[in-house]
Amino acid sequence: MQSLLEIVAAHKTGSAVGIYSLCSAHPLVIRAALLEARESDEAVLIEATCNQVNQFGGYTGMRADDFRGAVAKIASEVDLPIGRIVLGGDHLGPSPWQEESAAVAMDKAATLVDQYVRAGFRKIHLDASMACSDDAAVLSEEEVAARAARLAEVAERAAYETGGDPPCYVIGTEVPTPGGALEELSTIAVTRPEDVRATLDAHRAAFLRSDVEAAWERVIGLVVQPGVEFDHERVVDYVPEKAQALSHAIEGVAGIVYEAHSTDYQTSENLANLVRDHFAILKVGPAVTYALREAYWGLAAIEEELLGKASGSRLKDVVLGAMHDAPAQWCRHYRDVDRLPLLMQFSLSDRIRYYWQVPCVRAATTRLAANLDRIGVPLTLLSQYLPRQFEALREGRIGTTVDAILIESVAQSLRPYIAACGNPSLFAPA
Repeated sequence: MQSLLEIVAAHKTGSAVGIYSLCSAHPLVIRAALLEARESDEAVLIEATCNQVNQFGGYTGMRADDFRGAVAKIASEVDLPIGRIVLGGDHLGPSPWQEESAAVAMDKAATLVDQYVRAGFRKIHLDASMACSDDAAVLSEEEVAARAARLAEVAERAAYETGGDPPCYVIGTEVPTPGGALEELSTIAVTRPEDVRATLDAHRAAFLRSDVEAAWERVIGLVVQPGVEFDHERVVDYVPEKAQALSHAIEGVAGIVYEAHSTDYQTSENLANLVRDHFAILKVGPAVTYALREAYWGLAAIEEELLGKASGSRLKDVVLGAMHDAPAQWCRHYRDVDRLPLLMQFSLSDRIRYYWQVPCVRAATTRLAANLDRIGVPLTLLSQYLPRQFEALREGRIGTTVDAILIESVAQSLRPYIAACGNPSLFAPA
């Protein structure tokens, strides 16, 4: 994908530029990102994860072509040329099927990668680092690389057969697992430079053995841990001094930058420092849907002030009820029973993001919007419950509709990433 190659090339020649990667399937979140891309005249990278979107529907109910269609529809509605959007697949590999044998899980992973590439996804994160049911507890670097190379073969073949541009690749994985740590954190171990070299060497050798040397030339990113993470209530901030050796380790590697996961909730300064230090692809997900949840909770409070609880949408009660009815997406993550009501609503890992598309929740959000759009959101209550959105309204940047307030809330969480990445437009006007 030429846009990604150009961003990486610009970074490798000394420009502190990068791109953020939005990992979310929520339509309002995607709409906000596309509107910001239209405003800033920059590329936008939207990614789906293997658990979110796969050949069995994932937790969104979407396959890769469904996700692409949903993004394209929103792009058309906001008048953003589809060529300005890069679609990516995150952690593509056997992760959703780890409880099965490696042979079965890798066959399913191959189908997954094939469908993503055929659907037009052009940034492919190959992640075969997880052990399956008949594997050793920890896979060797060589086995991880061999499995990634096998998936690269699949991707290359799919691109060739469909006549599309060949994809760019990201390799490696981060520790701890995506989506926020399960335990309380105070610090995170930074990836060692020797591990960077080992991962690159093993993957290069595996790609060459698998006769996908051309694909290796399009490996643009390596996932590492720069020392950033978040748990339920704490954020581990980026400390440049701790990542100095890691930062230097990639400087002599042609065409490859670092991809940093779990950059959610980092400060604007931290994000800019990450890009400067060669973590040029910044992944964000829970922080954005957390901002959406904050806005919904504020709007629900405004609705209750205006209509009373009995006549309103009871959005919070409906969401929490849906979570209790189907606890699989949060029960393993929130272990403190005494604080469960707080964690379910306010944990930085934002497990609520899995429930916005549940039919009863969608009905409640629709009712909330209809109620508030009908009677209007008073400035006084907007100031009380959503002061940053009140400022945007007073400055004439948004209207008073519920969708406008929600989209502005999400956009506010994305703008620090856009500023930190600072990449100029890489596309000719449509």
